[in-house]
Amino acid sequence: MPVPVPRQRETPATESGQAVLHTAAPPLTATAEATAQPTPHTTSLTLLVIADDPTGDLTVPEILDADGHRIRLRTARNLTEAARLLTPDVHCILLDLALPDTGPRTTSPSPSTSAAATTTTTVDRLAALRQVLRIAPRHAVLVLTAGDDAERAAEAVRVGAQDFLFRDELDGRLLSRAIRYAVERKRADIAQYKLAESKLRAQENARLERGLLPNPLLEGSDLRFAARYRPGRSRALLGGDFYDTVRTPDGTVHAMIGDVCGHGPDEAALGVELRIAWRALTLAGLCGDDLLATLQEVLEVERPCEEIFATLCTVDISPDGRRAGLCLAGHPAPLISRPGRPARLLPYENSGPALGLLPKARWPRRQVELGGTWSLMLYTDGLIEGRIGEGKERLGQDGMVEMINRHLDRGLSGEGLLEAAVTEARRLNGGELTDDVAVVLLSRAES
Repeated sequence: MPVPVPRQRETPATESGQAVLHTAAPPLTATAEATAQPTPHTTSLTLLVIADDPTGDLTVPEILDADGHRIRLRTARNLTEAARLLTPDVHCILLDLALPDTGPRTTSPSPSTSAAATTTTTVDRLAALRQVLRIAPRHAVLVLTAGDDAERAAEAVRVGAQDFLFRDELDGRLLSRAIRYAVERKRADIAQYKLAESKLRAQENARLERGLLPNPLLEGSDLRFAARYRPGRSRALLGGDFYDTVRTPDGTVHAMIGDVCGHGPDEAALGVELRIAWRALTLAGLCGDDLLATLQEVLEVERPCEEIFATLCTVDISPDGRRAGLCLAGHPAPLISRPGRPARLLPYENSGPALGLLPKARWPRRQVELGGTWSLMLYTDGLIEGRIGEGKERLGQDGMVEMINRHLDRGLSGEGLLEAAVTEARRLNGGELTDDVAVVLLSRAES
């Protein structure tokens, strides 16, 4: 049964089957208008009809959804009313393209030779549709037009409408099907857009990550380098962990790994700054306590608040590869493995405080004998703080040493060793590690 459109309130249908529209929705703020999203149709669908019909000639037939429930109607005579009625429970909009034009008009020179007629005015025939799409970007939109205006209807679809209907062919079955298709098509479009956006973000993050993570400068060295990095934040570009490795002109190889406390973008940015500062200072000739003291000054200037600190482990390996100097600033000690002997932690007594905790702190440098063939693993606490099973027990340094020894016994080394270690830490944790993880492996085989 046809239902007159130009009303602005709604109730359930009368006994005769005619829906009487007469309940207005509360006003929306400008922000709510822009962000309102249709709710999933677990109940009946709601259709907002926008049509200027003072004579009452335009009617919308009674319409049912796929489950046989009556689709609720809400009407507006103009776009101002439509913006007010566009609440999140609206699923679809039916716009009459006969709505009086409210869009911009443009003028251009006329080809007429008459001096009195020098310009012509061009009207945007789809101005109302463009405004509806602007205030309701996540809603399905159908347009209604005259049967002899197919070109305009097709243009409306190109602009962004889900479909078009001809006024003289409007009936309940056709409209009901068009609404369902439009709603599902809009949902599919939004899902496809989100998927494309997610893929683009992943590609951009990968490019930025390649640019922000370091390229080791080891040309001329016989050391082998491997690293694994995994940010803890969801969809993160980088975490607060950082590492780097460079070889200075005297043949010394310098390696570093660090961890800025916290997991936000500010901490990630600070980690990048500290890494770049460490590389610059190392290439300039600083080492040990002098280097860490300067890095602390950088941290104090660049950190977003005074509570931020960073742990750091630096290693400088002699040109012959048999000795190393170790400095720890509140950071876990590296792990060393040699042929025929189980892996163990390097001595970590007399380490200094984390950067940013104590002014004028000192960081002793400890000399370590490496030997001829060895592997040295630097890591952040994200690797050892994962839980074991469902309890509160964590992997810890001892558990990590046992895990590494198991993988060494299997003959793993280099990239394979690091991948296996991070994978097992995740498995023991029962899922993704919540903290950032960085692991660096330097190896030397005596010829």
